[in-house]
Amino acid sequence: MHTGLYIDGRWEAGASEIENRNPSDLSDVIGHYAQASADQLDAALHAARRAQVAWWAAGIQKRHDVLMAIGTELMARADEIGRTVAREEGKPLAEGKGEVYRAGQFFTYFAGECLRNQGDLAESVRAGVEIDVRREPLGVVAIISPWNFPVATPAWKIAPALAFGNAVVWKPANLTPASAVALTEIIARQDIPAGLFNLVAGPGRDVGQRLVDSREVAAISFTGSVPVGRGLAASAIRNMTKVQMEMGSKNPMVIMDDADLDLAVACASGAAFGATGQKCTAASRLIVHDSVHDAFVEKLVEAAEALRVGHALEEGTQLGPVVSESQLAQNLDYVGIGKREGAELLCGGARLERATEGYYMSPAVFAGTRNDMRINREEMFAPITCVIKAGSYDEALAIANDSEFGLTAGIMTRSLARASHFRANMRAGCVMVNLPTAGTDYHVPFGGRGASSYGPREQGAYAAEFYTTVKTAYVAAGEPS
Repeated sequence: MHTGLYIDGRWEAGASEIENRNPSDLSDVIGHYAQASADQLDAALHAARRAQVAWWAAGIQKRHDVLMAIGTELMARADEIGRTVAREEGKPLAEGKGEVYRAGQFFTYFAGECLRNQGDLAESVRAGVEIDVRREPLGVVAIISPWNFPVATPAWKIAPALAFGNAVVWKPANLTPASAVALTEIIARQDIPAGLFNLVAGPGRDVGQRLVDSREVAAISFTGSVPVGRGLAASAIRNMTKVQMEMGSKNPMVIMDDADLDLAVACASGAAFGATGQKCTAASRLIVHDSVHDAFVEKLVEAAEALRVGHALEEGTQLGPVVSESQLAQNLDYVGIGKREGAELLCGGARLERATEGYYMSPAVFAGTRNDMRINREEMFAPITCVIKAGSYDEALAIANDSEFGLTAGIMTRSLARASHFRANMRAGCVMVNLPTAGTDYHVPFGGRGASSYGPREQGAYAAEFYTTVKTAYVAAGEPS
């Protein structure tokens, strides 16, 4: 297995290494992974700039074929690479396999977009002038991706970047280097110009900041925290670098008095605790109509307590460990904050012991919470959800919209009128009706409002807005001979 960096078409050793351990079993050392030096990052940027010209010239069929090959291999190897994801990130094996398969679908979708990348012809207001409008690549795209979806999130950035003719320099999260190497190995095997795709790992304060500050980067696609995103944007504007950012969330799910409670509990539990709550689309605020509040909460606690927490690779595990010791400590801190704020902890919120030493935590449900509590204002990225009581639909909608974030939101109701009103008036980028807040399709736009997102949407045909620039050409037709 390669554990180095991939720069200018070659695998290289790094200036230093980090250790990667399995959060399900701390005795399991997955490997030691390279960290780039400043010189190595600069070399990757220079190589990318050179290679991008050749890649754009290669044409749409070539780009289609390469992306299709990457996607096909990812889907064929979903079981194998999904095991790597589960082993180093901690999500249950089935979720790891599903993530890798979905990553393959991103590449095959954007393979098709290579062939659909068409321009427009327009009539000029001037006689004898023709107008051609088309999209062209930006150049070098920097991709900074998180640890919670270590294959899928970079895939939905890398695939459109390459599809639209750009070169890529990718800085993955240091918590999940094995997944990054696995994806890079597949891309590296393709017939692409040396330097078109580069894997340059390292700490954000060093490698990430130098990447953001580089004048050779035309655009930056980032997924991570709000504070890091704000700092990144402030740095990028100095070079007028195009920026796309997906950041925090505090997603509400409204449960109305006419909801199917069993369906509501299933959706809320899956959205709150799936992937151990470590996803930006998790439902962390459950806003429940007071007439069904007690019945809903009773069923939710039963569902949370029934979830099987265990080793990510064990059959039957529904919740794996959280990703790291620092993440676990932060989660437990939020449990303490909730108690001090006066919320009632109905279940969970404790570190668990299992057969192997790991970062296990029981899923937590808080009740009696207010929307002004920190546990309802701040993204926790934890298997913790908070119930807020509402006396009416209007109050529930107002609470749901009372947040600096606006990524996903959901409502559980049998009323078409309420569902339609919620879709129109909920200030979120993605709205779900009688579905979990987590779970989006790969062929449609994804993103939010407020502090959740900045810049053009990701995924689907809307990705062209970020990964391309528009050129309008005017041509004098001339006189016929």
